[in-house]
Amino acid sequence: MQNYPNSPLPPGGYGMPPQPPQKKGLSKGLKIFIVLALVFVIGGGALLILGGVGFYVLTRRAQEAAGTAGSPLSGLTTSPADDGDEAEGPSPTAEQSAAIAGGQSAEWAQQEISWTVPQKWRQHSADSSSLLWRSPGSWDAASLIANIAPMGSDFPTEVSLNSYYDSFKRDKQKYSDVRWLKLGGIKGVMFRESSPESPDSPQRLQWIGYRDYKGQTQYVTIMLASRGKDFARHEDALYGILYSTEFSR
Repeated sequence: MQNYPNSPLPPGGYGMPPQPPQKKGLSKGLKIFIVLALVFVIGGGALLILGGVGFYVLTRRAQEAAGTAGSPLSGLTTSPADDGDEAEGPSPTAEQSAAIAGGQSAEWAQQEISWTVPQKWRQHSADSSSLLWRSPGSWDAASLIANIAPMGSDFPTEVSLNSYYDSFKRDKQKYSDVRWLKLGGIKGVMFRESSPESPDSPQRLQWIGYRDYKGQTQYVTIMLASRGKDFARHEDALYGILYSTEFSR
């Protein structure tokens, strides 16, 4: 999950020029997904938009430590994961609910998504593709970072989600909590990183999903993050914020 651009898709084309009908290759949507998969494996898989002011240096450190092992297409699958249809809604603990009780609404007006965050958190930026809220503090602060990227109508969203889920599940050392989770009724993959080797490196709790919004398929990532040594202190609030996600249809 290292240094990602603000979109999971690099600029430019997504594959070879169109072939004659008798040699028709992959659909445009699947070509886009293969590019996304390449970016996912090479970059480490989840830091899609972590470019906020307070996390830039942490991101660079994580990027330098990232490996590139594994086949770019090793996670691709066209069959649903075993428990993919059993995705459940949020079930916060009493501590997680208490951490955001009496909080304020963090509204992403451009995308009509909202969260409940503690009263002292503040918005740092928001536009049509990304949003950043942070808790009080500097390097010890926690962040809510969300990102949206438009996808083609033929993009294989189920294949993509299954690929993420399978890949995160296989890497048991890097991810300590991987499960299907519905936020606002939208199925996605939630995953939490294990404590980083360096306590000054970032630790992240994330959700990846796809939604249809105003006739457009969107790739959505929601990230809650802090330094590894501060994660336990923020943990209940981070889970509470994630579970409070509301999408407008």
